[in-house]
Amino acid sequence: MAGPRVEVDGGIMEGGGQILRVSTALSCLLGLPLRVQKIRAGRSTPGLRPQHLSGLEMIRDLCDGQLEGAEIGSTEITFTPEKIKGGVHTADTKTAGSVCLLMQVSMPCVLFAACPSELRLKGGTNAEMAPQIDYTAMVFKPIVEKFGFTFNCDIKMRGYYPKGGGEVIVRMSPVKQLSPINLTDRGCVTKIYGRAFVAGVLPFKVAKDMAAAAVRCIRKEIRDLYVNIQPVQEPKDQAFGNGNGIIIIAETSTGCLFAGSSLGKRGVNADKVGIEAAEMLLANLRHGGAVDEYLQDQLIIFMALASGISRIKTGPVTLHTQTAIHFAEQLAKHCCVLTQ
Repeated sequence: MAGPRVEVDGGIMEGGGQILRVSTALSCLLGLPLRVQKIRAGRSTPGLRPQHLSGLEMIRDLCDGQLEGAEIGSTEITFTPEKIKGGVHTADTKTAGSVCLLMQVSMPCVLFAACPSELRLKGGTNAEMAPQIDYTAMVFKPIVEKFGFTFNCDIKMRGYYPKGGGEVIVRMSPVKQLSPINLTDRGCVTKIYGRAFVAGVLPFKVAKDMAAAAVRCIRKEIRDLYVNIQPVQEPKDQAFGNGNGIIIIAETSTGCLFAGSSLGKRGVNADKVGIEAAEMLLANLRHGGAVDEYLQDQLIIFMALASGISRIKTGPVTLHTQTAIHFAEQLAKHCCVLTQ
């Protein structure tokens, strides 16, 4: 299976974990031996962090590949993939590292496995600098399934910064090929809904305040739609540690989905968290694209793998998206069509 090794510079463009996720997933899928150098070179703590390491080890195990240089702090790895197999695979960051980012690297691979797969992903479900699991379930899932596959996402336990402790189980059957998608017609907004949550020792009033502040903020701009944001107290047996946050989703007449989300931090009042999520949603609705800024980059790898040309209409193209396109073109030799 091994051909010439593909050399990837992990320090260019976005310069973070995303380069590692896109390049190792494509390496695994396409059977391309890979070397990634200067991993996370631009970050304050360069090299592999626990969540990157657990993702790499999972990809290695998915295909019985060989992985060298994979340890915390390492800035260079080599990876030689073999045949992708299904079955049960576990990745545990042992931190609040994002389970959603573990899903980003592993899901494209098991789409083309020999048999159905179950991914047991452990870490943070609602973590900073990553999609919240609610975004993955409520926005990413219905849109990515337009490529012609389905998956089940079972949130067993929610986990927050700094302890993590969350667990999500993803089950999916393989496909022969992916269909291209066309997301260029945004339509008009028909529904706005969401959830504001508290977990652990945080009082329920915080959830209600986040929701109310978000609704007030949205109503200033969108007056003719009912905004339904449910305050939620996460059950004690389904959440590990303390956390609060909110996600708000807008659905359009053509089935497009946009989101705004925010997580609470110590010392930040609930209103501010709600307003931040509402303003993010409104900004995503103003740009006129058919996907929001956080979905763009997550779709690129599926666009590269689909049979035929996919088109998505975006707002401003993010650095994460430019990075994903760059490495999809380098490894898969595919072009993606984005319109702004």
